[in-house]
Amino acid sequence: MLKKLLGVSALTLAIASTHAQADKIVFAIGGTPNSLQGQTAQEFADRLQDRLGDNHQVEYYHSGQLGDERQLVQKLRLGTVDLAGISSIMSSVSPEFALFDMPFLVKDRDHLKRIDREIVMQDLAESAGEQGLNIISTWENGFRHITNNERPINEPGDLEGLKIRTPQSEWRTLMFDTWGANPTPMAFSEVFVGLQTGVVDGQENPLSNINGAKFQEVQDYLSLSNHVYSPIWLTAGKGGWEQLSEDVRAAITAVAIETQDWALAKGAELDNSLLEAMRNDGMEVNRVDRDAFVEASNPVYAEFAEKVDGGQELVDRAMALAEE
Repeated sequence: MLKKLLGVSALTLAIASTHAQADKIVFAIGGTPNSLQGQTAQEFADRLQDRLGDNHQVEYYHSGQLGDERQLVQKLRLGTVDLAGISSIMSSVSPEFALFDMPFLVKDRDHLKRIDREIVMQDLAESAGEQGLNIISTWENGFRHITNNERPINEPGDLEGLKIRTPQSEWRTLMFDTWGANPTPMAFSEVFVGLQTGVVDGQENPLSNINGAKFQEVQDYLSLSNHVYSPIWLTAGKGGWEQLSEDVRAAITAVAIETQDWALAKGAELDNSLLEAMRNDGMEVNRVDRDAFVEASNPVYAEFAEKVDGGQELVDRAMALAEE
């Protein structure tokens, strides 16, 4: 009788363990906790946990703890990660996402929301789906700026010969090569040491990423360029998404939409407060000659129109949305 009871207890524990594992939602990003990406991810994880209650456990990992973005994309497809924040490397998954690598395309956050509604959640989400990924929402990394240790960047010629770290995106590499820099693709987790040791002279990121990773400790010059608006997409693997219950999918979607509004408002707030903080940390700040950079960017747009099917149409539609 005792053996029978023990057997039943063991079986009950095994079932309970399996159930607990099934109710776990693993969510990961590559960014640091202090970046806007990290703050937004934490806000989402907290809100989702509150929405789902005790029957589910949201496990949130930051700073590339579960891998860089390329590895996270693979884990989404394999189903070992349920949700991930994916940014610049989406263009290597689906070429249409390189729309957001086009310099000076996004005018402001209101423009971004229109592009998201009319283009991202329709055309780009469909192309991602063909690659096994489900785009749930568009959040913000922010408008990107250039830092380096050599000199202020006022016009493209000032980048001549500088080793500038870029994300692992062929379009960001092309952009900085076109402007005269020596672009050096590198995982975000390696950038601080790369700057500190002189492997690279500078990098380009939103203010929240620069501050979150403490790049101001190893960079002297901050040149405000707003050259690219960099989104982060809350993404699931299509197979894993379909295995979640309808209630869980609905909760994730609803919380993701709420979090988008939070992220955009937080990004606008940080634009001002972080700039002042970086000045106080000793960085020399200047604004680039935007017109000079826009003119120098024409070859990037021409390449996009030539290499990406429907690329010119995407650009035209995105730019037209700036006028609404």
